[in-house]
Amino acid sequence: MNDGSLFIVSAPSGAGKTTLCNMAVEHFPTLEHSVSYTTRKPREGEVDGVHYNFIDDATFAEMESAGEFVENALVHGNRYGTSGSELRRLLKEGTDIMVEIDVQGAAQLRDKFSEAVFIFIVPPSVDACRERLTSRGKDTDEVILKRLAKATEEMKEARNYDYIIINDELDEAFVRFSS
Repeated sequence: MNDGSLFIVSAPSGAGKTTLCNMAVEHFPTLEHSVSYTTRKPREGEVDGVHYNFIDDATFAEMESAGEFVENALVHGNRYGTSGSELRRLLKEGTDIMVEIDVQGAAQLRDKFSEAVFIFIVPPSVDACRERLTSRGKDTDEVILKRLAKATEEMKEARNYDYIIINDELDEAFVRFSS
């Protein structure tokens, strides 16, 4: 059996990363999401163990101290981490894995998984990004402004990725993303 392939996908908030990744997992039967750990509270509709493994700060700190995470980061005030043992197990079993992750986490993974394919998704404009974040209805204006400021910084990292996908029209972006 061949090892699976690892796809690392990053994007600023509001670029459509989660939508494109979900479409890819539905389209390709051998592709699965990596389920990261986080200390943030679940959003409406999120299921523990499916979207994230939701844990408290103390449990996260224990796992971090034990060296369980191949990457971890503080993002918007919450901790996120990817289990190295789980990722390696799935890849060894031949499973293709998609890791949705911010740029700082991707940089950590690049050092450990140089064979991975790194994909960066960008919105067509800052205005489109703002509109997408606002239409979610999940964040306050203050949080949206912070996310937009961070988006500007994150987009500077796009040059470190193998592929850059502009998510202007979803169906067209998916064709580019899945090729």
